[in-house]
Amino acid sequence: MRRRLLIVLMLLMGVASIALSIPLAESYAHSRTEQLLLQRRTEAARFANLSVGMTTPADRAQVSTEIQRYSELYGASVELVDGQGHLVLRAGPGPPLATSSARQVRDRALTGRTTDHLPAIRPWSPDRVVLAEPVGGDEQLGGALLMALPTDAARHDVTVRWSLIALAALAAFATAALVAVWITRWLLRPVRNLDNAVDELAAGNLEPAAVPFTGPPELRRLEQRFYAMAQAVADSMRKQRDFVADASHQLRNPLATLILQLENIEPHLLPSGRKEQARAVDEVERLGNLLDSLLALAQVESFAEDLALLDVSRDARHRLAAWQGVYEAAGLDLVDAVADGIQARGLPSAVDRVLDAALDNAAKFVPVGGRVEVRAVECDGWVRVQVSDDGPGLPAEQLSRLPRRFTRGLEHQNLPGSGLGLAIADEIARMSGGRLTLRGNSPHGIRVDMVLPGLAPPGDGADTPAAQP
Repeated sequence: MRRRLLIVLMLLMGVASIALSIPLAESYAHSRTEQLLLQRRTEAARFANLSVGMTTPADRAQVSTEIQRYSELYGASVELVDGQGHLVLRAGPGPPLATSSARQVRDRALTGRTTDHLPAIRPWSPDRVVLAEPVGGDEQLGGALLMALPTDAARHDVTVRWSLIALAALAAFATAALVAVWITRWLLRPVRNLDNAVDELAAGNLEPAAVPFTGPPELRRLEQRFYAMAQAVADSMRKQRDFVADASHQLRNPLATLILQLENIEPHLLPSGRKEQARAVDEVERLGNLLDSLLALAQVESFAEDLALLDVSRDARHRLAAWQGVYEAAGLDLVDAVADGIQARGLPSAVDRVLDAALDNAAKFVPVGGRVEVRAVECDGWVRVQVSDDGPGLPAEQLSRLPRRFTRGLEHQNLPGSGLGLAIADEIARMSGGRLTLRGNSPHGIRVDMVLPGLAPPGDGADTPAAQP
């Protein structure tokens, strides 16, 4: 936006500078031409008057001497012609004035009309211009006096003045450009601050850094209201998360006491009541697991940590070793397809926690004899950690809802779990600058993909691997 605004302002200022400079330059050119005409036409009229009384050889010699001196002094060519256009006297350099423009001026003077204007003199104009004065009155024209005037001095003056006008226009344009840059920065500073604040909010920082409120009053008020809104949203979400964390933490002690009491009454129950007592203990333990998951989710959302360098290959193999015994006991095949030397940036322990959630789900839902593969690869500046299984899978519409809180497959509602594992993993991936997606595996099963930013920046416009089919 700033670039577009500057381009528009620069174009307007450039057009304004040109629109002012060209008329000013043309005005000076016409003024200098008029000055030359007035100066030389007076002298041409004097020579014409002298030529009226030229009847004797002495008069002719006097007029010839006058125009010769004038020609030598000003470098002009002077010709005196009679009423039929024949040359009578001539002085000055160059050939006779026989050009078409000179003939037009001569013919005009022979009809009794003086030269009342000259072509505007510009830096590229011809080196001579011609003017003429009729000799004699309207009733008795005796000929015409033609003068070819050098334009070197006039062209030099016009060039100098035009150069000064151009320099002044450039200086005015540069000054206006600097002012435009300052005004644009001042106008758009609140917008830039809002853009940075939105980026921080999108990155999970609900309290963007405070900045001085500058710029136009309207945008300044908008900026103030936005920061007030962000602060209100941050306070509301903080209170909500604090409530969830506090409630989960406070309920854990009563639940632990309740479990202990239920286990202590087992010896005092009849055999027929012990089955119900075991069910009650299972439900209480399930509630305890739910509270632990809620507390973990609240901690993930509340404490934004700085991104760190992650050794994805090491962390993934560490979790594979930890889960290997669980999978062997469940009759499942856990396959290590992790490439070596894979590194990424993300929250500390992001790989561990996301793999734990994905491997825990696979261990619960993949039938005996199934296969679960963990893969880590790097592609186009992104790192993909993938957990795929060959279990029964789920329909696509259910897969897209699984990262939501407390969401589970319709046929898995009665299995152990809180429905928060993938929600926590999705939040960790998002706060790490990546994303978590779930898709169907071929020919059947589920594929969990976590994408994290690699050490090399992604190419311009490149989609994350998780966004590719």
